[in-house]
Amino acid sequence: MTASNPSPLIRPFTVAIPDSEIDDLEQRLDRTRWPNAETVADWSQGVRLENAKSLVEYWQHDYEWRRFERELNGFPQFVTEIDGLDIHFLHVRSTNANAMPLILTHGWPGSIVEFVKLIGPLTDPEAFGGDAADSFDVVIPSLPGFGFSGKPAETGWTVSRIASAWAELMARLGYEKWAAQGGDWGAVVTTALGAMRPEGLLGVHLNTQYAFPAPIPETLSAEEQGAVDTVALYTGYLGGSNHLQATKPETVGFALADSPAGQAAWIYEKFQSKTDNDGLAEDALSIDDMLDAISLYWFTNSAASSGRIYWENSSGSLAGPTLTLPVAVTVFPRDIPRLPRSWIEDTYTNLIHYGEAARGGHFAALEQPDILVDEIRAGLRSLR
Repeated sequence: MTASNPSPLIRPFTVAIPDSEIDDLEQRLDRTRWPNAETVADWSQGVRLENAKSLVEYWQHDYEWRRFERELNGFPQFVTEIDGLDIHFLHVRSTNANAMPLILTHGWPGSIVEFVKLIGPLTDPEAFGGDAADSFDVVIPSLPGFGFSGKPAETGWTVSRIASAWAELMARLGYEKWAAQGGDWGAVVTTALGAMRPEGLLGVHLNTQYAFPAPIPETLSAEEQGAVDTVALYTGYLGGSNHLQATKPETVGFALADSPAGQAAWIYEKFQSKTDNDGLAEDALSIDDMLDAISLYWFTNSAASSGRIYWENSSGSLAGPTLTLPVAVTVFPRDIPRLPRSWIEDTYTNLIHYGEAARGGHFAALEQPDILVDEIRAGLRSLR
């Protein structure tokens, strides 16, 4: 599925955080000024002080950034300028013939961290008990303003503009035919790609679906009412950070850029509230996985620049466009919001796969990488 050699505009990239920045992080963590404890016995006011202290103590004394840096540098990484902005990405080719090129897009507070555990099974399925016929070449870009991608110095980086950049990236890599996958904001970008239908895009897989009818019907089934209730939870009780970043991302950015404990709590709360856990985020994610994600935000100072994706797209709708190209979806049981199959089928008129995962929440790639790999394989198999 490759048209030509990759473009000479693509430059190799290696992660190399200076020792001075790691030392600075440790010093800042040691000087953390803690707020007074919450006045409730649960997480209804946000991250609990005792849990935040435990996470930060581990970050300061037990976490090893260099371990994760070595893991990232074990994959081929590159940077290329598209539409005036440097885009960082991992590009791992399968050794198997006829591998399907697949671009994977993360969301917020996601990053390339989410997909690290998917790379091996997707590119070399035989080594993980799979079939070589399900092989993928994977392309994993960092969204503009996230991670090691450039930080926009101008407005206008909407999801449509990002989708156009992704289409250019896949063309620049020499791919004639390819597929796309995403969750959270990654699903919004992937949905925009699906609506755009750039040359070569075979189809998409979504683990977050934007398929709300507009307007919502007056009479709802129990499953549809559940979807309405979960979106109310998503935009209301759980939507504080979304609202703040959609209105004043720079203001909160000052605090998060200056305080690693604050940055940790900001992301930790999302892992707590949106994973399939039994009361704590640690039930669903390892502390190292969470701190890999948090540390990437900290070392790249991307709290404000990543938060602007909400500001740039604040007029967006959960309804999403009707897609006519092949669409595969996987619904995770603890995702928020969770949509009924009827709305999904109405919005994606060429639905080629519908899967319901046994477990997992909003951060599917990080929580349940094995399930998501199986669903991507099954969902896109008919497009080969």
